[in-house]
Amino acid sequence: MLRYTARRLLAAIPVLFVVSLVSFAIIALVPGDIASEMAGPSATAEELARLRAELGLDKPILERMVEWYGALLRGDLGQSVLLRRSVTEAILERLPVTLGLTVLALAVAIVLGVLAGMVAAVRPNTWTDQGVMALALVGLSLPDFWLGLVFIWLFAIELGWLPTGGYVPFTEDPLGWLRAMAMPAGALALTQMGLLARMTRASMLEVLRQDYVRTARAKGLPGWVVVGRHAGANVLVPVITVAGVSVGILLGGAVVIEQVFSLPGVGRLIIGAIQRRDYPVIQGGLLLTATIFVLVNLVVDLLYAAVDPRVRYGR
Repeated sequence: MLRYTARRLLAAIPVLFVVSLVSFAIIALVPGDIASEMAGPSATAEELARLRAELGLDKPILERMVEWYGALLRGDLGQSVLLRRSVTEAILERLPVTLGLTVLALAVAIVLGVLAGMVAAVRPNTWTDQGVMALALVGLSLPDFWLGLVFIWLFAIELGWLPTGGYVPFTEDPLGWLRAMAMPAGALALTQMGLLARMTRASMLEVLRQDYVRTARAKGLPGWVVVGRHAGANVLVPVITVAGVSVGILLGGAVVIEQVFSLPGVGRLIIGAIQRRDYPVIQGGLLLTATIFVLVNLVVDLLYAAVDPRVRYGR
């Protein structure tokens, strides 16, 4: 297992290199004068020259690339022109907000989606099954940002149960953090909840037709034991696959949700950088997203072996 993990981490290096190369090329080859876009129409020639020197735009592109990769190997993603601080510090400062939102949304989607899919599979072709699948289809069809606006109107304005936006750090007030994250996480989770419910139902129906399940029922085992212990364990592999894909979708959705609920996360930082042409922040955000994707894929592969004894990663 350790050897397999090491090989996967080594294989991730070319992937991250290609992502960094593409992000650098996109920024370098974007049409127009980047310094003029960032400085605005009222900037003087001296201000433009100073900004070009600060961004390294007065150097050949190959020299800029070598310097950027050298800084990247030291863990330095550059300096944000507008924030006047390190891009690494700015991202790490906001990363707990985005990760907390993503993890909470993923946990809600997995728990409720898997339970809903199991309930639908246990009662196939009934009103329960059709109702659960209808709700799953509705969840898949609704945009998360629209759900966020509906949640604000319902739970914050009409009922007054939750705040309309803002963020409270978990270390300062866990309950306040949960109240601030409830609506954003719920809006993000609903789409993935529907996807997981449909996947769990399809996998569970296939497993329930297997001979070992019929044998367990013939032995007189309770239904919850047959479904939860015998059939449920074999449904986890496709569920883990979908959950791994959901992490990427949730990270992408967090960019919009953080804007809707005024959460100071990485997504909101990247949106602001795009609007204000802060290219070092955009490059750092792209590289961070790619790194998270690679690590999530590795964790998903390792979880396969943890939940399914038939899966072994040897030589």
